[in-house]
Amino acid sequence: VTLKILENWVPRVSPYFDKEHYTYAGHRIIIQESIEYLGAVVWPGALALSQYLESNQEQFNLKDKKVLEIGAGTGLVSIVACILGAYVTATDLPEVLENLSYNISRNTRNMNTHKPEVRKLVWGEGLSEDFPVSTYHYDFILATDVVYHHTALDPLLATMEYFCKPGTVLLWANKFRFSTDYEFLEKLCNMFNTTILAEFPEANVKLFKA
Repeated sequence: VTLKILENWVPRVSPYFDKEHYTYAGHRIIIQESIEYLGAVVWPGALALSQYLESNQEQFNLKDKKVLEIGAGTGLVSIVACILGAYVTATDLPEVLENLSYNISRNTRNMNTHKPEVRKLVWGEGLSEDFPVSTYHYDFILATDVVYHHTALDPLLATMEYFCKPGTVLLWANKFRFSTDYEFLEKLCNMFNTTILAEFPEANVKLFKA
């Protein structure tokens, strides 16, 4: 009987393979990851920035601030920013938004916080149409592990430049793997007043303020 059951059993493939548990700012966060997209996995930069925001609330007070996360992925950083009291807009590519929305909704629905927003943002495309300067101004731009070996680095830099208006602070955490990461950093330093806030040697992550 067992052999017959095994012969007829077909593994059910699910794009969702894990749920990771985290605790930040006194809240337990459950993140569903997906194996289908790079953006749907929790990367080291997200852990580093979440930890830093939790530990440095006096330096970076997010309460009632307008925060935009670009390349939000699983939404961990956006969720932490929401817990810390920010008006959060989490953005990413269209194929990532379903999992992103799910994670943000399940982790913030019962909190007494500003309701976060999830929106599509393709770097360098339709910025003035989708986020007109007259309407959208952000106090903080958050980005984690958005720089790696891909072809969208120039559009990413243009997107950061577009959203960084006078008074805006960009916080970028990244695991440095490739020469392109350092080349991007050099371009960022040429464009913004950039300082390093922290290093996480065990994960090879650097956190910058611009």
